[in-house]
Amino acid sequence: MTLALLTLLTALAISAVAAYYSIIGLIAIFSAAAIPIAVMGVVLETGKLVTASWLYQNWKRVNVLLKTYLISAVLVLMFITSMGIFGFLSKAHIEQTTITSDNTLKIELIESQIQRERRTIERAESTLARLDSALDKYIELDRITKGLDARKEQEEERNELNATINESTDAISTLTKEMSELNADRIAIEAEVGPIKYIAELIYGESSSGVLEDAVRGVILIIVFVFDPLAVLLLVAANMSLKEEQTKRRRRRTIRKSREKKRKETAWERKVKETKEQDTELKFTKVTRTADNGTKMEFYE
Repeated sequence: MTLALLTLLTALAISAVAAYYSIIGLIAIFSAAAIPIAVMGVVLETGKLVTASWLYQNWKRVNVLLKTYLISAVLVLMFITSMGIFGFLSKAHIEQTTITSDNTLKIELIESQIQRERRTIERAESTLARLDSALDKYIELDRITKGLDARKEQEEERNELNATINESTDAISTLTKEMSELNADRIAIEAEVGPIKYIAELIYGESSSGVLEDAVRGVILIIVFVFDPLAVLLLVAANMSLKEEQTKRRRRRTIRKSREKKRKETAWERKVKETKEQDTELKFTKVTRTADNGTKMEFYE
């Protein structure tokens, strides 16, 4: 009995989880009617379980036409539930892939920004080097005073160039930090899909993007194939166990009543036998006596 109840509870739990994920998946497909989809999913899942149980309990009494329709209805509802679960798992995978793609694009954008800032620094440093080279020529020509004047004239330009270098350096530092965070997120996501990559390499011998998608799709199909059908089959198994347990109980009651009846009959038979034995043990003796008037009288004593 305990195993039967455990089987029933397991079937209901799996069915409830399957219905939940299926409803989320169907809402993702038909997002414009979220509440009606949720209500429909709950009612249909309940109807599927009740139909499967009723069909098993009344299998021998149901005509072929009704039996065929109910079996078809259960199979169709199982397909709908499986389709919802497939939509839920596919949506989760697409969201994960989208996050990975977004991170990759952001990293590429940051890398291009870093390269642009580096080129800005290179141009500024090149301009500073050119200014320094012009001053060196004045020194070589022993025109120091002219060189100092030129240095003063370059002061504003030099300050702007140094400010540009500092801004670009700070920007590179900030962008590098952002890229490190994105890389950490990407590594974490890749670690999550690591098992799928190993499966892809095991089956296909490689783990390219297309092969990885095929592997993910295959895993989702396996889960879908097992999930809801397992709930229905466990429900049928629970009905079988409960029915068998009821049969055993009825058989035990019948045996108990039969034994009780035999005990009563045996007691009655024993009482009757004892009464007969007592009657048999009673012995009567025929006695003949003659009265004073000569009349003979017979009696038993």
